[in-house]
Amino acid sequence: MRYLPLSDTDRQDMLAAIGARSIDELFADIPADKLMRALPDLPRRKSELEVERILSRMAGKNVPASAAPFFVGAGAYKHHVPATVDHLIQRSEFLTSYTPYQPEIAQGTLQYLFEFQTQVAALTGMEVANASMYDGSTACGEAVLMAHRVTKRRKAVLSGGLHPHYADVVRTLSKMAGDEVVTLAPDVTASEDLLAAVDSGVSCVVVQTPDVFGNLRDLRKLSEKCRETGALLIAVFTEVVSLGLVTPPGAMGADIVVGEGQSIGNALNFGGPYVGLFAAKQKYVRQMPGRLCGETVDADGTRGFVLTLSTREQHIRRDKATSNICTNSGLCALAFTIHMTLLGQEGLARLARINHANAVKLADMLSGVKGVEVLNGAFFNEFTLRLSRPAAAVVERLAEQGVMAGVPVSRLLPKAGLDDLLIVANTEINTDEDRAALVAALKGVL
Repeated sequence: MRYLPLSDTDRQDMLAAIGARSIDELFADIPADKLMRALPDLPRRKSELEVERILSRMAGKNVPASAAPFFVGAGAYKHHVPATVDHLIQRSEFLTSYTPYQPEIAQGTLQYLFEFQTQVAALTGMEVANASMYDGSTACGEAVLMAHRVTKRRKAVLSGGLHPHYADVVRTLSKMAGDEVVTLAPDVTASEDLLAAVDSGVSCVVVQTPDVFGNLRDLRKLSEKCRETGALLIAVFTEVVSLGLVTPPGAMGADIVVGEGQSIGNALNFGGPYVGLFAAKQKYVRQMPGRLCGETVDADGTRGFVLTLSTREQHIRRDKATSNICTNSGLCALAFTIHMTLLGQEGLARLARINHANAVKLADMLSGVKGVEVLNGAFFNEFTLRLSRPAAAVVERLAEQGVMAGVPVSRLLPKAGLDDLLIVANTEINTDEDRAALVAALKGVL
């Protein structure tokens, strides 16, 4: 059989060889509540034509972000991506290249990765950046592991403003490694006392700015406390466009900066693939995960590029590798680099100002709606509302009216008792008509 080449006897022989009594034992580390107890409600077999029809009907239930007033964010943002980006990344020399181990035949790939690193370092205000990670959440998890290696401590403190998905990744990795994680309570108004959570036993403090609720945070006092106690400050962002306007984490004393680069060059894509950004101080470069491209000269003195550091387990470091990340989001990194090059420094700053102005305009409009309270003081292009009704139900009602209103906090933190909170994002794609539609729909529902 084409897709089921093993017999039951084959499977039993394989299990016996590795000392497992059943296939379920292979998944023993997965929490019981995360396992599927039954097959999904899908037909067991259909013809190719029938499969196309079924999947087309399923896809038809989705509302594309460009087909309605769209204010959804919380870690993935709708931005305009120039057509030039898609055109260039489809050139054959980019589509067919893979890992650039042989620099003599991969100069193009190595150069754009070098340019990518340069852009990320400049954006974050850090001294060195790697050649990308899978996404922002796994970059955050890798940063915590890196901090443990640097400090020789095994305790991480997570801010209550850190995106819950990022916190989940950190906790999952830490659980498997036997490390301690202290997660502070959800911090809607950025009023938590992080300084009190840092002591000489802490490896790192993970803080997001703008945080998941949209609040901008000043990290300078926390940076000083981390230096006093020997902990590392890990700064996280999910909206990279914010770095075109706000003070970069490196300028506030961060030791490691990680985040999501999706907003530049990469569309929403139903959740991925995305590209993780990772930058750090120069003195920690040999503890960074992934790989770094460097500039050199060849035998004729001509400028060239090589993999300067490659710390994967497949290489000579093997069990001493800093990470088991097996590849990076190369095509997404290329899209990021092309879009960032098209924007330039001034273009990014202008884009960031438009995002902020649009968000301020929307917040002012919503603050006049009965049953709506804007909770943020300082924000970039995203903020949190307190509604007079459960936010999830309001979002569903507005979706029926063709308005994608945002992300209910209850979807990210279902047990936090924050059911009346709604996270709203407003980028450069939103028009005055979009904002008016959201305000009118909210007035009708509330």
